[in-house]
Amino acid sequence: MMKKIISQLVFTKQQQVGIILLLTLIIILFSVYLFYDPTPQTVLDISSNEVQMLQKQIDSLQENENRKKTQKIYPFNPNFLTEFKAYKLGMSIEEFDRLRAFRKKNKWINSKQDFKQITQVSDSLLDAISPYFKFPEWVTNPKLKYTYKNRKEKSFTQKIDLNKATQEDLQKIYGIGKTLSKRIVTYREKIGGFSDTIQLYQIYGLKDESITEILKNTAIKTPKPISKINLNTASASDIATIPGVSFELAKKIWEFRVLREQINTFSELKKIDGITLKKLQLIKLYLSLD
Repeated sequence: MMKKIISQLVFTKQQQVGIILLLTLIIILFSVYLFYDPTPQTVLDISSNEVQMLQKQIDSLQENENRKKTQKIYPFNPNFLTEFKAYKLGMSIEEFDRLRAFRKKNKWINSKQDFKQITQVSDSLLDAISPYFKFPEWVTNPKLKYTYKNRKEKSFTQKIDLNKATQEDLQKIYGIGKTLSKRIVTYREKIGGFSDTIQLYQIYGLKDESITEILKNTAIKTPKPISKINLNTASASDIATIPGVSFELAKKIWEFRVLREQINTFSELKKIDGITLKKLQLIKLYLSLD
């Protein structure tokens, strides 16, 4: 009887495979039942404006912290900020372009608020770099603006020859510091010596008030001779050799001359876009109408 029961419990190979698959399915379903949590999960939408604004603030703060750790900032005048230094400080190209466009109008930034308004930098970046802003003394102490008028002009014999003055000599002039005195000497060496005081206006950062002070204390006693170029026969390349005249402006002057066949007076050049009164005075030093 027992043998008969056992013989009935023996499964075929196909039945054994079916039983194994059934047991596996039961185990999987039981595991799902134990570990599956049907509670819906809230998904963070990282593309939302709020998340992106928060991420920008975090990135800006992190950038400022990294900048403080990796570089040391020295005091600087934001009016003379270079593109490379702006990049090192963390300014974007657009922010620096706004500053450059403002300065091209011969306008000046005189405060932290001016810098913010012109460049539109973030508050976090402004807070990080504005402690290093260094403005001229006449900006930080407005009362000094009026002292220019009160300073007496030296006699011609007392004045220093501008073509022989050293940086130390120029630094003694009110309003001319180390940076400007170096630029004056460097520009003088570049052009081989001053021929006329109008050339001082080509020096970057040298304002009218500063030039007035320079002329009260110096004179061009040994002017450099200039071999003038005939405007009516000169090429655009010839005109472009004039210090302070770009090739673009030289081409405009040349085309203006060609259209009129001949220039009779320098005052005709005032009609050219980009030629100011001071630029015209400079050009006249190097050109003739012979």
